[in-house]
Amino acid sequence: MRMLHTADWHLGRTLEGRSRLPEHIAFFEELETIIKDEKIDVLLMAGDVFDSVNPPAAAEELFYDTIASLSKKYNIPIIIIAGNHDHPERLAAARKMARNQGIYILGYPGKESLTVPVKEEVLQIGALPYPSESRMQAVFTRSSEEQSLRNAYNDQIKNIFKQLTHSFKKEHVCIAMSHIFVAGGASSDSERPIEVGGAYTVSPYSLPDNVQYTALGHLHRPQNIHQAKGMARYSGSPLAFSFSETGYSKSVTIVDIKAQHTPSIKEIPLSCGKPLVKWEAKNGIEEVHQWINEKKDYNAWVELNLHITETPSMEEIHHLRKAHEGIVNIYPVFPDMDNDIALEKRKELPIDELFKKFYERQTGGAMADEKLVQLFMELAEGEGG
Repeated sequence: MRMLHTADWHLGRTLEGRSRLPEHIAFFEELETIIKDEKIDVLLMAGDVFDSVNPPAAAEELFYDTIASLSKKYNIPIIIIAGNHDHPERLAAARKMARNQGIYILGYPGKESLTVPVKEEVLQIGALPYPSESRMQAVFTRSSEEQSLRNAYNDQIKNIFKQLTHSFKKEHVCIAMSHIFVAGGASSDSERPIEVGGAYTVSPYSLPDNVQYTALGHLHRPQNIHQAKGMARYSGSPLAFSFSETGYSKSVTIVDIKAQHTPSIKEIPLSCGKPLVKWEAKNGIEEVHQWINEKKDYNAWVELNLHITETPSMEEIHHLRKAHEGIVNIYPVFPDMDNDIALEKRKELPIDELFKKFYERQTGGAMADEKLVQLFMELAEGEGG
């Protein structure tokens, strides 16, 4: 049996107001090619189909059209669970109609496993959609100690997995699937935290040990959970959603699996999404013009740190954005700024605060009024920032 494991599509997400819809369309085209070329038998989607509980109509249309088309053309079961970004009821509203087409959509956590026929084999799935307290209809006793709350949540998840998998049979292919944050996983800035002070963190030892593979969603970097008792993996997201993911390749995971055997996995790189890159223009605007003329990162989203001594004019900013439509953010870096503000702190400050500090230093202590700050923000952000 060949399973394709993917997650964290985040349909409807934008990048500082820029639509990612064309990239998501390209992803689904690439996904279909992989399903066809790799002769996939089952498609697993481990949560965060959408980026919000109220996604744009175009995102919903793309999702439902795509899964219906894949099911019809390739006659494969498709199993989808809700993530923390998804509205569980809204996502699963069409579950009864979808089930007739071999599409299984789970919104809320439950305690019954899925049994899915796959050609001459049987697949048993302990599927656990994003298990918040409210979605599990569970309340944990609040304690002054974070560790107590974490232990209570962790025990609950461990018990649910036990209930989901207790009836699994060795002659079947047995897997688990969930949208959770497992301790030890490497995160990025693009995941919305699902743990409150670490309380919603699950120990890798709480993942079920009577399954052959655990398909995970939530973390956007593809990675194995090495401390788990069995094979457990995050497939990662198909697109990069923040500049903290610069330089990380995106992929889907293929799992070759048969009953009572250790599965083998293969990572299939994706080419559909635009790369997110950072430019450090230490020689000012002229260096940026040179890069643009060289068509550097022409098909990428760009975050620009622009080293300058004077505030650029509106015309200069507009020209940069027109010459390279992928420039998303422009952050001014003024002389000696790193001496006044530690680098890590500077990255955390909003651009308007950076301007206020620069203005105060340049004027010998004067404070920039709101009108001036607003004008600078218009210059820095441009039309789509």
